[in-house]
Amino acid sequence: MKIYGVIGWKNAGKTGWMERLVAGITARGHSVSTVKHVHHDVDLDQPGKDTFRHRAAGARETVLASAHRYALMVEHRGPEPGLPAVLARLDPVDLVLVEGYKRDAHPKVEVWRAATGQPLIQPGDPLVRAVATDAALPALPVPVLDLNDTAQVVDFILTEVGLAL
Repeated sequence: MKIYGVIGWKNAGKTGWMERLVAGITARGHSVSTVKHVHHDVDLDQPGKDTFRHRAAGARETVLASAHRYALMVEHRGPEPGLPAVLARLDPVDLVLVEGYKRDAHPKVEVWRAATGQPLIQPGDPLVRAVATDAALPALPVPVLDLNDTAQVVDFILTEVGLAL
């Protein structure tokens, strides 16, 4: 599987941009999975529901399955699992887009908007292979892509990972 990251500061528009990238890449016939890193505790379950009760009783893994999808919930004690452990759980696809995990060692594109008030990440991370922005930037050692031109960014990522047609 090919891995490519999308990073940026909070409120830079990463999630909406990920939606457009997934749609653009799948429209070209490639299979895509996504990983989203969050900095807060997350629970897909509700207290009192059957799967919540299974987990509360001590189940290490619980699967909630229906006709159209299933969710695997894994209880882990100790440190947060690293990206390699998360990726190992995925079924094979052409490309995994990773939102977050900005300090991990995989190629990334940075989403940057001046409105966040944050500096660019790219100058301090050699694995940021391009910056996608809707603002004018000074010359950078990596390509500067138009944040609003999804096709341009899809072309860039697919070329980077060797999936361009």
